[in-house]
Amino acid sequence: MNRILTRQKNNIVVLFGATFFAFALMGSTASSSFAATYNAGEHYEIISPAQPTSSKDKIEVVEMFWYGCPHCFRLEPFVERWLKKKPANVKFVRMPGVFRPSWEIHARAYYTAEILGVVDKVHRPMFDAIHEMKQLMNTESSILALFKKHGISEKDFKRVFRSFAVETKLRRAKDMGTRYQARGVPALIVNGKYRTSGHAAGSNSKVFKVVNQLIKMESK
Repeated sequence: MNRILTRQKNNIVVLFGATFFAFALMGSTASSSFAATYNAGEHYEIISPAQPTSSKDKIEVVEMFWYGCPHCFRLEPFVERWLKKKPANVKFVRMPGVFRPSWEIHARAYYTAEILGVVDKVHRPMFDAIHEMKQLMNTESSILALFKKHGISEKDFKRVFRSFAVETKLRRAKDMGTRYQARGVPALIVNGKYRTSGHAAGSNSKVFKVVNQLIKMESK
């Protein structure tokens, strides 16, 4: 009798274990099947023809922005978080949008910072000055004052701000904005082939999920 009861208990334990495993497997399959998938024409656009990138051995992600854009300002914290854990095979490039003549001075400010190697010092402060402190930052003198506040000498600033190197970068930014078929900012371009934004993705919290999916596509 004891042997029969022991055998029944063992069978119950085995049956329970098998049932638990089956439900766990179903849960895993269900969660993977419900993983977000982002689609062309809905969450991102295909750029045709595809545009050249600045890197031969890495996937390029370009962020087109304008310092005066409130949407770009709100996207910036998400950009910063993504940069801390971006894939190793990705090269990130910031590119000012120059869709209007009035945007050019902000693009000039960014490229001056880039050439001087001080983007980390002045990029976020430029956004903050405009959107937090309500300063227009639309004159050379106001931009110079911000650079000086963050340790860049007036001599270095003036040497670069209207230099041939900055002019060359401005021309390329204008050209690439057209080539990317971008209609506004912020916009994110993946490997010269895809364009997305927080609006297209559904929110700023989702846009880098779209970007990561496109990176995986390009990594295969």
